[in-house]
Amino acid sequence: MLSSAPVSSAIELSHITRVFGKTPALDNVSLALATGEIVCLVGQSGCGKSTLLRIIAGVDSQHEGTVKLFGKLAAAEGEFVQPEARRVGFMFQDYALFPHLTAQQNIMFGVRKLANAKTLAGTIIERLGIGGLQDKYPHMLSGGEQQRVALARALAPQPPIMLMDEPFSNLDRRLSEIIRGETISILRELKTTAIIVTHDPEEALASSDRLALMRAGKIVQVGTGYELYYHPNSRFTADYFCSYNKIPAIITEGMLVTSIGSFPASFETTEGSGAIVYIRPQSLSVSREGNGLDCKILSRTFKGDAEQLSLKVNGQDLVLTAHIPFILPDGGDTVKVVIPSIGMLAFRTD
Repeated sequence: MLSSAPVSSAIELSHITRVFGKTPALDNVSLALATGEIVCLVGQSGCGKSTLLRIIAGVDSQHEGTVKLFGKLAAAEGEFVQPEARRVGFMFQDYALFPHLTAQQNIMFGVRKLANAKTLAGTIIERLGIGGLQDKYPHMLSGGEQQRVALARALAPQPPIMLMDEPFSNLDRRLSEIIRGETISILRELKTTAIIVTHDPEEALASSDRLALMRAGKIVQVGTGYELYYHPNSRFTADYFCSYNKIPAIITEGMLVTSIGSFPASFETTEGSGAIVYIRPQSLSVSREGNGLDCKILSRTFKGDAEQLSLKVNGQDLVLTAHIPFILPDGGDTVKVVIPSIGMLAFRTD
């Protein structure tokens, strides 16, 4: 049984460390989730996301640190609650459906010993709108249908905590967006606390109340999507969520002096020190006439809802990328580019 403790969070991870051989998969990771909160663990492959999920579920153990679920100790030195006693749902990347069982039998698997198993399964089947799939076997289902069945199986026991490891990665982009929306809606309706692992920054921004960005076994920044996108605490965070134009700068009298102009520094500066200015491609204003930098169009790429321009600044060995929400009319290969200081990021390089 879980050891009692004052309830403060649905999930509370403190100083979790896990080592494989001599390589730390997790290095002093701490994170807390409120009841009903949805958090995305996001980061590159191999950064420790899935390992952290497995430790919460109890299918792996940490070497150091503690895991608390709803204020009760689930894992610590000398303390370990078995996975089946944690009331944690786990949805795997490959769905892991039993091939010899029908969709309904798969969904009922986790509740088959309960007297109301059919009622629990029927309720979640109805919510997901998959009644027509009940008698089909996994090989008869599309990827999207398998995903829905796997989700129904995980939700049928009504776990207060749901862990999802790359749940939408096997679906095409459009189907992924649809099923992701359905999944998030159901999790919110059931007030389920959830952690969703993904490497896709767009998916993370669209799916969660908060994000936890991981790198090499550590959490490097936690916050809302808006906070990580607009106020990254490092170049790594900035680069993960957006591609930027990057321009070297020198600090001079509190200003970031670059080859295309000077901009106010947003951090404490040291005279003569180096910095790098980050400018989002969608922040650039491009026109045929008016004021701005003289640039030559090197290439144009149609993106459907926007056009991407590769622009060489006249007289400089500097190429900028611009995303504009319209198709630039024909009229030669020269344009004027205005760079706003609002939304610009800058980081020290010294």
